[in-house]
Amino acid sequence: MAKYRKLGRTSSQRKALLRNQVTNLLNNGKIVTTEAKAKEIRKIAEHLITLGIKEKDNFEEVTVKAKVARKDADGKRVKEVVDGKKVTVYDEVEKTIKKDKPSRLHARRQMLQVLYPVTEVSTSSAGKKKNTKEVDLVAKIFDEVAPKCAARTTQGGYTRIVKIGQRKGDAAMEVLLEII
Repeated sequence: MAKYRKLGRTSSQRKALLRNQVTNLLNNGKIVTTEAKAKEIRKIAEHLITLGIKEKDNFEEVTVKAKVARKDADGKRVKEVVDGKKVTVYDEVEKTIKKDKPSRLHARRQMLQVLYPVTEVSTSSAGKKKNTKEVDLVAKIFDEVAPKCAARTTQGGYTRIVKIGQRKGDAAMEVLLEII
């Protein structure tokens, strides 16, 4: 028996397709795809969720001092003239950050090998580069998905495949793949 489905593609195309589908599944919570693709996506997605569950609490909070540029009412940086040059004014601020322990950092890097970067665009600024923000999918897995799935008593089973019906064009079985 084969270890995986080839999906009628070369290895690089197949890998890109699966990475894209897994990224969309974890970003949106559910996707519609064919049954064969869904079964392959499920393997990868459940592995990533398992990594997230194992390492979700494996961090320490550290207080750090950081320099932050002072801003005026319009949100622009405040500048002062020093020795004939305009220099930005910085304030020192204390922040608490999550510092990953080594095993969580390793899990984060393993997830980043699979997931593509996602940028979120607000509906008002569609088609523009401004006002887009990068979504940290790994943090989403650790903070949102893993705590929801950690309540399950069994290992695995974090996704559900629901058959929708046959696709009109080629009669392929379409399914809804969702995170439980």
